Amino acid sequence: MDALDREILARLQDDGRASITDLAGQVGLSVSACHRRVRDLEQSGAIQRYRAVVSPRTVGLEFEAIVFVTIGRTDLATITAFEAAVAALPNVVEAERLFGEADYMLRVLTADLAAYQQLYDTALGGLPGVQRLSSTLVMKRVGPERTIPLG
Repeated sequence: MDALDREILARLQDDGRASITDLAGQVGLSVSACHRRVRDLEQSGAIQRYRAVVSPRTVGLEFEAIVFVTIGRTDLATITAFEAAVAALPNVVEAERLFGEADYMLRVLTADLAAYQQLYDTALGGLPGVQRLSSTLVMKRVGPERTIPLG
C-alpha cells in the first residue's frame, strides 16, 4: 500500500459515495487508474464495505448505554455462545472483547430507559456465561464517528 492508496482510503472514509471520477480528480489519477486501485483495495480487504452512518436520534434510539460484561467461564464454548448471542441482538451496535477486569464492552442503543431495562432484564442478563453486568449511561457523544488514521 502506497501513499496514493492511503489518500484514496482517506477520501473514501470522508465520502464513501464519491464517484470514481471525483475521486480520481481529488487524488490526481486517471479514472481508469483510480478505478483499478479502488477495486484492488476492495479485493485486498483494505475496504471492508460501504455504508451510511445513520443518526440514532432520527430513528428513535435516544438512549445509549455502555455495558461492561464479566463472564463466569472463559472456555471456548462459552465465549463462542456469548459472542453469537450478542451478535444476534440488534440493539447491541458495538461489542468488544477486552483485556482487564471486564471481559466485554457493549454499546447499546434503545428508545428510552424503559426499553433499555426491558432489554437488560430479558436479553443481556441471560446471555451465555454472564456473571456480572455493569452499565454506564452515555451523557453525550463528543465529536463525530472517527475515521481510521492513515498517516
